[in-house]
Amino acid sequence: MKAVVKIGGKQYIVAEKETLMVDLLPEGTKELDLDALLVIDGDKTSVGAPVVKGVKVKAKVVDPKVAGDKLRIIRYKSKKRVNTQTGHRQKYSKLEIASIK
Repeated sequence: MKAVVKIGGKQYIVAEKETLMVDLLPEGTKELDLDALLVIDGDKTSVGAPVVKGVKVKAKVVDPKVAGDKLRIIRYKSKKRVNTQTGHRQKYSKLEIASIK
């Protein structure tokens, strides 16, 4: 069984026992109880308006603060002696989908 859930303004396709990285959640969040926007169960598909009634997705926060890959930002202008480098690491929260009921 798969479901589409909305976390932090983004939509994710999730399945049970799956882990995913989402944007950083507020500190102190241990569990999430999410509404399903769409449910796929074999050949049967249920689309909500806006959510599917009677279906909840429970997620558990495994790691509240994970740093993503480092991005290198390079700014270069030829003949102007402009050459700067900066970096950025996005913070994520790691979730595990406990159940879809």
